[in-house]
Amino acid sequence: MISDNTKIGTGLLFLGCIFLFLGVLFLFDTTLLAMGDILFLVGLTLTIGVSRTRRFFSRSDRMRGNIAFFGGVFLVMIRWPIFGMICQIYGLIYLFGQFFPIAANAMRDMPVVGSLFRIPAVENFFENFGGASRRTSTSRREAFDLSARLPV
Repeated sequence: MISDNTKIGTGLLFLGCIFLFLGVLFLFDTTLLAMGDILFLVGLTLTIGVSRTRRFFSRSDRMRGNIAFFGGVFLVMIRWPIFGMICQIYGLIYLFGQFFPIAANAMRDMPVVGSLFRIPAVENFFENFGGASRRTSTSRREAFDLSARLPV
């Protein structure tokens, strides 16, 4: 059985996403974006709980995403909505990027959109979009690091 906090949190998450969408649709209206940010954060906290939210945002491997997301929220609050939304989108992709391959895998079994997610290019995109791309980013940096190959 789902608790009342989870139901209310899911509704607030949905409202937050609607306000964010409307804020972008109405040419980055700061008020709608700020309300969407607040509703999104409160809804996330109510949906998964305070302790899980604190654990999720306090992990050291997600610090770059936290700084980008909350910096974007701050930029929206001081009325720099375009730069704030760019930072928030980067932060959300960084924070929730490992979830995208899981969601894409679940979407492959759906009747209408499943054929779209079974296209090889789309499969490769979602396999490399989340955690796999971050794991290989250090090896890519090492591969392109010229200082390690140059003689001293």
